[in-house]
Amino acid sequence: MTAVDEYGVVGHPVAHSLSPVLHALFAAERGVALLYRQHDVPPADFAAAVRAFAAQGGRGLNVTLPHKGAALELADAARARARAAGAANWLRFEDGGIVADNTDGAGLVRDLHDALQLDLAGARILVLGAGGAASGVLGALLACRPARLCIANRTAARAQALARRFAQAEPGGLDAFAGASFDLVVGATAAGVAGAQAALPGRLRLAGAVCYDMMYGRETPFQRWARACGASRVHDGLGMLIEQAAESFALWHGARPDTAAVRARLRPRSG
Repeated sequence: MTAVDEYGVVGHPVAHSLSPVLHALFAAERGVALLYRQHDVPPADFAAAVRAFAAQGGRGLNVTLPHKGAALELADAARARARAAGAANWLRFEDGGIVADNTDGAGLVRDLHDALQLDLAGARILVLGAGGAASGVLGALLACRPARLCIANRTAARAQALARRFAQAEPGGLDAFAGASFDLVVGATAAGVAGAQAALPGRLRLAGAVCYDMMYGRETPFQRWARACGASRVHDGLGMLIEQAAESFALWHGARPDTAAVRARLRPRSG
């Protein structure tokens, strides 16, 4: 019996993750034999669980909340975008070591550009939130050369700290940019997490703007806020999830899958 390479996603909780579905579809399309499983691991056990997975022959892991920071710390080597983000969502085990990367920013930009047909060069962008979700995508957004990129957060000091890592970004509190106009607003707050208090600005004039929620699977406070502010289009983060998974798959297997077919198949599930 031929051994099959094993991959997986590790988080806590992780039962909701679509990653096994995505990687199964990608593998079938590209003719890659693999096993991909979910691993629900509490924070205290993360390092030991990752090392055990590698020791048993596992080839790679995707990493989701709350372990992305710990994944970067655990790695023996990290690619530039993981270092810039301060977090990793992709691990590969090779030559007894752990290599880390972060595919979130690439996934967001590819979805915005390829699927939603947005040209980010010269765009005015507002990112709501200054936590790990925001830090994972700022580098990729700035690489598109927007005219302006602002970070708004309930705690302005956190936005300022993040802006010090991404020098071209302009930080402020939630209402710091109330009089400004934006082409794209990215929701990277905890407002989409069940039970989390919505941290959103007062009403902005967003006529003509695209609002993109990094959360997916249900309507969130960010999406309701965006519609109330007059956004021309409101999108959830399912496309980003698919594209960052495709980036992970390509890094592991050297072949990029066709995401359009997968998006068409999964979109009815996005609620």
